[in-house]
Amino acid sequence: MRETCDDQTMEELIGLLQANDERALDKLDSLVREFSTDPRLPFMKASLLVSTGNPIQAHYWFNKALELAPDFAIARFQFGLFQLTSGEPAQALETWGRLDLLPDGHYLRAFVDGLRCLIRDDFNGARRHLTIGMAANDENGPLNNDMALLMRQLDSLEHSSQNLSSPDDTSDEEVSQTSLLLQQLGIYGLPN
Repeated sequence: MRETCDDQTMEELIGLLQANDERALDKLDSLVREFSTDPRLPFMKASLLVSTGNPIQAHYWFNKALELAPDFAIARFQFGLFQLTSGEPAQALETWGRLDLLPDGHYLRAFVDGLRCLIRDDFNGARRHLTIGMAANDENGPLNNDMALLMRQLDSLEHSSQNLSSPDDTSDEEVSQTSLLLQQLGIYGLPN
């Protein structure tokens, strides 16, 4: 049995996934069984499960990918992002910790630093690090698109909160700007 899936088979699978082909999940499941030590496959399965709204199974498959390859940086980043957007910031921070071993200037380190700032409601720091990460990222365009969307949402949220807030505003429960942002993106598991 081969340990990793060959490039041509991976390209075919990616094509099925990108086309939302109904055969994609069956093909992925078959490849996961055939190449049980290839961490890319459980990572792809986790990503597919996130997109289809199955967070419990996604969590399992992210963990599986990282068990197989603890230094699989993009899987570690995406798992932490999934944890953050699922309302688990402490777990996200723990998952991302190993990414601090990446070289200075690596785009994933910058993105993680930006998201750490976001967790602390430091929007300026978040913007600064996300911008640095996008400038350094020349290998993952879709991830840059996600970070640009996040920055636009930050700008929109800050603009609307500045217009709506007044010194007399009082609330029984404080909600962080980050919680509001993630709710606005529709990816945070908090009740309204």
